Amino acid sequence: VYILKSDNLSYVGMTNDFFRRFRQHNQEIKGGAKYTRSRQPFSVAYTEEVATRSEALKREHVIKKMTRSDKAALVRLT
Repeated sequence: VYILKSDNLSYVGMTNDFFRRFRQHNQEIKGGAKYTRSRQPFSVAYTEEVATRSEALKREHVIKKMTRSDKAALVRLT
């Protein structure tokens, strides 16, 4: 599970290969989310490793529902 930052925006996602996915978001290789294509470059603000895909989906959902200030606090903790 990860949070990417670009200017005043953030993007939350999950993957089993973070480095590949990060490169996709920054258009270094093909792929990436539509949201990130026009809002580059992104930097890594937060990463969290979980044991299963199910846990990752649940954690991603929790993070996406957080307020901007809660996400900022989470990033500051790391």
